[in-house]
Amino acid sequence: MDEILQHTMTAALTGRVIETVGNTAAVANFPAPVGAVVEVERASGGPTEGEVIGFRENLTLVFLFTGITGVRHGNRVCLTRTARSLRVGPNLLGRVVDAHGNPIDGRPRPMLIDRSRLDRTPPLPTERPPIDTPLCTGIRAVDTMLSCGRGQRLGIFSGSGVGKSVLLGMMCKQSEADVIVIGLVGERGREVNEFLDRELGREGLARAVVVVATSNEPALRRTQAAFTATAIAEYFRDQGKNVLLLFDSITRFAMAQREIGLAAGEPPTTRGYPPSVFSALPKLLERAGRGPTGSITACYSVLVEGDDPAEPVADAVRGLLDGHICLSRRLAARGHYPAIDVLESVSRLMTQVATPAQLEATRTIRKLLVAYRDNEDLLSIGAYRHGTNREVDVAVEMRNSIDELLQQHIAEAVSLEEARSQLVALARTCDQKLASPPTPIVAPDNAPMDQQTKAA
Repeated sequence: MDEILQHTMTAALTGRVIETVGNTAAVANFPAPVGAVVEVERASGGPTEGEVIGFRENLTLVFLFTGITGVRHGNRVCLTRTARSLRVGPNLLGRVVDAHGNPIDGRPRPMLIDRSRLDRTPPLPTERPPIDTPLCTGIRAVDTMLSCGRGQRLGIFSGSGVGKSVLLGMMCKQSEADVIVIGLVGERGREVNEFLDRELGREGLARAVVVVATSNEPALRRTQAAFTATAIAEYFRDQGKNVLLLFDSITRFAMAQREIGLAAGEPPTTRGYPPSVFSALPKLLERAGRGPTGSITACYSVLVEGDDPAEPVADAVRGLLDGHICLSRRLAARGHYPAIDVLESVSRLMTQVATPAQLEATRTIRKLLVAYRDNEDLLSIGAYRHGTNREVDVAVEMRNSIDELLQQHIAEAVSLEEARSQLVALARTCDQKLASPPTPIVAPDNAPMDQQTKAA
């Protein structure tokens, strides 16, 4: 409370709208700080709120939460508060809220007695405990080949329509986290109820908080929804809970931040993204992680535009996170779900949370997957001859078994111990086949004499 009072101005501060550009209003005689929340009068529809995003000469630029409709020249602007805060508490569990923390699920407003700032700084690096405890996501391909720990930050990279939302829903249902915080930022409004009913379900919603800002809402609401979801996750982490933060999607957040930056007059740089986008990403992502009492394990979905892994937002996020899960459109077209390409994915903390037996088994399975991928073209046209390479022979023989391990039905629940035992058992079978002598190549009786000689 003292920190909030220190950031609150006691004197009234007002100004007048001079001009508007897009959703931005330029206000004269209004020296409010960047990040301050203001109230703008309108000719119709009642006052609306906005946020100070910058300055231009002697004017203060205010980006409005609800759009510019109804604002006219000379409308009065009044400072509301200089620091954004959010009401939080245990009663948020099971609720669906908007970017400001207001309930939108048709139920009464919950009783919330605590407050949390939206712009909290990330924990100091020296105060972060090491991540050494595995987290069961309930997804066999992740728990076996890409094990993650409590407090790790992962990115789910894929193009549109490959299964990001379904993967997040499976984590919601089957994860062992104490609290789940879900941020749906910039998504289609139709998908919200579908995600709540189909992917999350009643049991998942009971221990979850869902923050929603759909694509039709102004950019400022979409960016604030990201900070709201993170602030709620930080509150439960400070209560000693192990929190799973699911964010869909960080690309929509970057697009909203791009719109705000361009409105403030920033120059567009990489593919139209201003510098503020790439400075806002680490400020948001670094807030997740393990703390002295609890942890935030975060999964951020990244929409790869045009399936280009070098897309600027995807490339920047990949370098900030502790691992990435890549979904393959090619695997999804084959009916392989979840469509996780384990060869293109990596968990940077797997060596710290996986057992030695699991690590050895993972190396065996990866070796066979690489052998199959490198010779897939030869196998598809029938140019590869059995017995030429022992690893390829075993990879072909065990291909269906490996696919069964990496595939999973949406409703199938798998514990961490069960997933590990299945992986180790499969890898043991593969090792036995690799150690067995290769089958000799026998040329058919009607083959030319030189081929029979080579075969002998």
